[in-house]
Amino acid sequence: MSKVSVIGDGGWGTALAILLHAKGIDTVLWSVSPEYAENLRKKRENTKFLKGISLPCDLEITSDDSLIKNSEYAFFVVPCEYLRSVAERFSGADFTYIVSATKGIENSSLKRASEILAEYFPAERISVLSGPSISFEVAQNMPTTVVIASRSADKKEVRDLLRTERFRVYTSADVTGVEIGGALKNIIAIAAGVSDGLGFGTNSKAAILTRGLAEITRLGVKMGSERSTFSGLSGMGDLATTCISPYSRNRRFGEQIGKGRSIDEALSETEMVVEGMATCRSAYALAKEYSVEMPITQKVYEVLYEGTDPGVAVRELMTRDPKEEDYE
Repeated sequence: MSKVSVIGDGGWGTALAILLHAKGIDTVLWSVSPEYAENLRKKRENTKFLKGISLPCDLEITSDDSLIKNSEYAFFVVPCEYLRSVAERFSGADFTYIVSATKGIENSSLKRASEILAEYFPAERISVLSGPSISFEVAQNMPTTVVIASRSADKKEVRDLLRTERFRVYTSADVTGVEIGGALKNIIAIAAGVSDGLGFGTNSKAAILTRGLAEITRLGVKMGSERSTFSGLSGMGDLATTCISPYSRNRRFGEQIGKGRSIDEALSETEMVVEGMATCRSAYALAKEYSVEMPITQKVYEVLYEGTDPGVAVRELMTRDPKEEDYE
């Protein structure tokens, strides 16, 4: 079987490495930290990012870049804010297939993950992996369905590499839509968490998911996505999972904010990067650039970056001028 490198030792990267290794594929899990790579090798558990899941005793774990560069497949599974520096680090490698499993939009450039990778690798080799995929559930081999997007036929190679009896992979040509859905759902998940923290119920959560999907779709279509993509796995599927799951760090972060904790206090609750916080800045800027109305995203931005009280933000959302329900 082809050699596969999973670049990034977070929960999602670790879960993908476990999945690939279980298929008998020669898999290497790369950590940026030599110390943490050694910790993973010794403990055989990712105690920071995937606690309670045992790592196979023969899964190779490294921080040595040279062990990665001869891989046929490279999965980039690092937070968006670090993706550029990691991509540059491996830019000399001749990977045949490059898969972005990063969900976010870079603040400085407003570029999606695949666009960042395309600055360092041939664009035709890049695919995007997204969809409702809680790491802990994938690592426990629970049935999961995702989507791989690419404008080339290479997506079918990646699909076949990943798929198992418990991990179903669909394909798509809408790279922009799949990435926009995967990135912006984290913002809506923060809003859903704030709702939970304020003690609101199912009606509130349903409204956040429905209207959140509407504004994600509006921006995605303006950026060239297919509207139907947002009804699929990387749209509604990923959005529902991230807004509901107890394992969702973006939802948990929002919940702490809703309970009155400060941003710093809420961030200190997790070792993992809360992608929705940085992505919210990018989405706020993109909404202005494309003249798209995104009221939930705007209120999340105001809470996170302008100090607006969550209760005030909810009241302002609920008392906006009446309008027809539509997705245009």
